[in-house]
Amino acid sequence: MPTEPDLVHVFARHAAELSYDALPTVVREAAKKSVLDTLGVILAASGMEPAVRGVVEIVAEGGGKPECSVIGFGGRRPAMMAALANGAMAHCLDYDDQTPWGQHTASSIVPAVFAVAERRGGVSGKDLIAAVAAGQDIFGRLRCNVDWKKDWNLSTVLAVFAATASAGRTMGQSSRQVAHAMGIATMQCSGIMEMVAGRGSDLRGMYAGFSAKGAVLAALMAEKGITGIDRMFEGQFGFMNTYFGGGFDREAMVRDLGRDFLGSGTLYKRWPCVGTAHSHMKAAIDIVTKNDVHLDQIAEIRLHVGDYHELMCQPLQERRSPATLADAKFSLPFLVSIAIARRGMSVSDFTEDGLHDRVVLEIATKISLVNDPALNWKLELPPGRVEILTHDGRRWSEEGRSVPGNADNPMGWDDICSKFRECATVSVIRLADDVVTRVAGLARRLEELSDATDLVKLLSPPAHEA
Repeated sequence: MPTEPDLVHVFARHAAELSYDALPTVVREAAKKSVLDTLGVILAASGMEPAVRGVVEIVAEGGGKPECSVIGFGGRRPAMMAALANGAMAHCLDYDDQTPWGQHTASSIVPAVFAVAERRGGVSGKDLIAAVAAGQDIFGRLRCNVDWKKDWNLSTVLAVFAATASAGRTMGQSSRQVAHAMGIATMQCSGIMEMVAGRGSDLRGMYAGFSAKGAVLAALMAEKGITGIDRMFEGQFGFMNTYFGGGFDREAMVRDLGRDFLGSGTLYKRWPCVGTAHSHMKAAIDIVTKNDVHLDQIAEIRLHVGDYHELMCQPLQERRSPATLADAKFSLPFLVSIAIARRGMSVSDFTEDGLHDRVVLEIATKISLVNDPALNWKLELPPGRVEILTHDGRRWSEEGRSVPGNADNPMGWDDICSKFRECATVSVIRLADDVVTRVAGLARRLEELSDATDLVKLLSPPAHEA
């Protein structure tokens, strides 16, 4: 018989008992940045991703108690359904934050905590910060210490537990209740990598809606006294054996728990596409800007790729000219072509017209692949390498370093606020400039708010027809 409590109880206690005062300043700031950053990308998705409209319509058709805000579109819906809508938008543009090891968790956590906070009422900014920080830490500890074979989509398979712990902390649940909720959340734990690596599916953008909704449902069920699974993570038929064949490092997962918070390393994106493409994009931008390379001078663009990069490149012709907005954000050749054409990227580059931009598509025809096993993804993804050759015989090679938003070139508060304003300009309903400025200011001093939900209420105008 096991002598140690299952990880579900360890993590549940960590979340339930974590206080704002126990958090280092860098962890508090990371949680606050994730809040504002996630709210911004939700706003942008409301206006830029047509696929979310179907989800918003379903949520509206269901009616129910007007508990929680639907960001961007407006109106108030039951907590679970608001979490579904807001979560579906939070990852839609692939503009949400990420861990240093890849994958996304704030796009599940933030919609869940605001949903239960609005339902409960009176949740302070300090409590919301602690809840977000707890979930970010739990996600990171799980992410770094499982034997991932790139078969499951870790962003949903793991984030539902992080978001559930955060939701329970937001609701003021006991450690026992949070443990029950995390056990219940196993029924909402899913996501295959074909959804991410395949083509043609809108689910790749909307997957965080499912984990956010599942987290809220699990927390509410635990609140009603429904019990979970006592050996949820480490039981013979538990999560670790079922999903990872028993390949996990328990000791590393709990090391320095409550002292070292992995959310402190959260990375905020400056470019609205899959983060594993950013280093190749940066390398290409550096070559054309440093050497003033004109587009008509380019003869060939060679992308050096490892195993995960390869997923974003095959089949090559379809990745050069993706058919959907969701596919475009995961197509490495297309993304590098945008970066070369624009010498950067913005949220407005991804429109139906943008998919058919002749300049970008012409650049994409010049892209070839060089397989390099040294770039395979283990824990941290190695920086991408790009070569550009010109018609007159010149050749340059660069690795993607100092990527905007990465640890060696981080986004500070001014950058996060600028990104938030950019996102607000493409919201389905244009918010007044003073509202946008006010929300950014409130997020920066979130710990001062007696009611953290003031943020989302400002971003949820009267209901807008999807």
